[in-house]
Amino acid sequence: MSVRPPSLARVVAALFALAAPGTAWAKCEVAQFAELKVAMVGEKPMVDATVNGQPVRFVADSGAFFSSISPGYARQLALPLSMLPPQFVVRGIGGSTQADLARVRTLTLAGIPLHDVPFIVGGSEVGPGAGLLGQNVLGLGDVEYDLAHGAIRLLHPKSCAHEDFAYWAAGRPVSILTILPRDAHQPHTIATVLLNGAKIRAMFDTGASTTMLSLAAAARAGVTPDSPGVIPAGYSRGIGRHIVKTWLAPFDAFAIGGEQINHSKLRIGDLGMDDVDMLIGADFFLSHRVYVANGEHRLFFTYDGGPVFNVNPAHAVDASGAALAVPVATPDAKDDAGLAQRAMVFAARHQYAQADADLSAAIQLAPQQGHYYYQRATVRLMEHQTGAAHDDLDRALALAPDDAEAHVLRARMRLAAHDRPAASDDIAAADRAAPAASDLRLTLGALYGDIDQFDRAIAQFDGWIRIHPDDSRKPVAQNDRAWVRALAGRDLPAALSDADSAIHQRRDNARFLDTRGLIRLRMGDYDKAVADYTASIALSPRDAWSLYGRGLAERHLGQTAAADADIAAALHIAPHLDERFRGLAIS
Repeated sequence: MSVRPPSLARVVAALFALAAPGTAWAKCEVAQFAELKVAMVGEKPMVDATVNGQPVRFVADSGAFFSSISPGYARQLALPLSMLPPQFVVRGIGGSTQADLARVRTLTLAGIPLHDVPFIVGGSEVGPGAGLLGQNVLGLGDVEYDLAHGAIRLLHPKSCAHEDFAYWAAGRPVSILTILPRDAHQPHTIATVLLNGAKIRAMFDTGASTTMLSLAAAARAGVTPDSPGVIPAGYSRGIGRHIVKTWLAPFDAFAIGGEQINHSKLRIGDLGMDDVDMLIGADFFLSHRVYVANGEHRLFFTYDGGPVFNVNPAHAVDASGAALAVPVATPDAKDDAGLAQRAMVFAARHQYAQADADLSAAIQLAPQQGHYYYQRATVRLMEHQTGAAHDDLDRALALAPDDAEAHVLRARMRLAAHDRPAASDDIAAADRAAPAASDLRLTLGALYGDIDQFDRAIAQFDGWIRIHPDDSRKPVAQNDRAWVRALAGRDLPAALSDADSAIHQRRDNARFLDTRGLIRLRMGDYDKAVADYTASIALSPRDAWSLYGRGLAERHLGQTAAADADIAAALHIAPHLDERFRGLAIS
């Protein structure tokens, strides 16, 4: 995230007044302001805090120039907002957005109460928590990112010029990068790396789940979306209102400090940032331990094992071409919390067997902690252990009946098993437990639609859109609200308006086109229904709903042979789909 202009760069003189005892190294002394405990949620590093006494979680985001709270959570936390100057613009993936300012009476972080703390409010919600902890916290002094071991350490060195700050290396190779000086105009951690020999300006961004390269920088390295081996990789989103199309692209050589990663695949797309070519994301931080010496304008890191990037296990070598040494063991987790924390790091690395083992050990030590069972259920689903995952969810909810996420996951599993009554109970329980601003509301809207409780589904989407009017996921919410109305056969003009808006923003989305096809089928506009379904099928040829819907529209148009072929193809993919259409009175 970047800003234009940097009007808030000096609003925080210091956030931490307390210092832990110093750690003495040769020729220098380092005081630790705080150690932030980090838990990985998916591929996001999360830090617990309280805002005015209410527990929240923030994404630790070194790519954010300033800390922020999402608009939804600002409402939920009843934070008063004040306007920022009109020229104050927050930029990132997905474009730019205007922002407001909120002041938190008391923010408690790492056990330290901080008073009258400012936060930016605006843009899309980009993580599973309440907002982002940015460089006004993470860049107070030096910072060590040790995500693999669940910690970010805020440090203040004294008399440490020209030192090797990788104190943990124990003889392993240490890479050193020169970084740009940080100031009010340039608050980020930025260095130059080499990609296929081309110089690339890279920002170290723990808030980015995966490393991503701009299209212009990829072209300088000899790769475009049309190059051999490049494949579509869906969409990415950030603080802006829009999503951006991305591709996975092969690169022969990526050199960073003394480390070279050969034959890697990187995500490429429009970063929406003029001053940065590349975001080095949490995937890199999970496989490296990083010390940012802001005062020295240098960055130190070691390779700690595992895939360097999420998209493939790239091969890391040192400057001589020798394979980098990997630690022989992960440091021991001392208690159940440490085991669970380490398990989520393994899960973020897609090392599910290790994650399962750590969570099982944590459960042995603390069998009454319901959330450990939920976490293990998510891991076991990735291991295709459906029965064991369901058992874990049952246990999790017996211990923690108000765990909305566990109810949602079990509802999905019960629907997959065609147990609609039990799924309905879970959906209602999640609805009662989920915060009003939660992104679970989007999921609950879809689940209510799946069980034909259309009024409740529409209420979920209405509420979410009202609280998140500028979020990049708004087209998805509009499409899903349109879909539910189409299933119900009600408010079809409003449904069509939603579908048109969603398609205007995402013209190549098969699901959106399928929704509008169903609306037009309901409205008797059969020619346009066929056109929408045909466009959807071109993008997703095995979509049974689109095939069946087009068959019905063709039948109304007297195109019997085409209709019979489409309906037969649909029923070959989904044998009971005709029953679903008849149940919804769609013919």
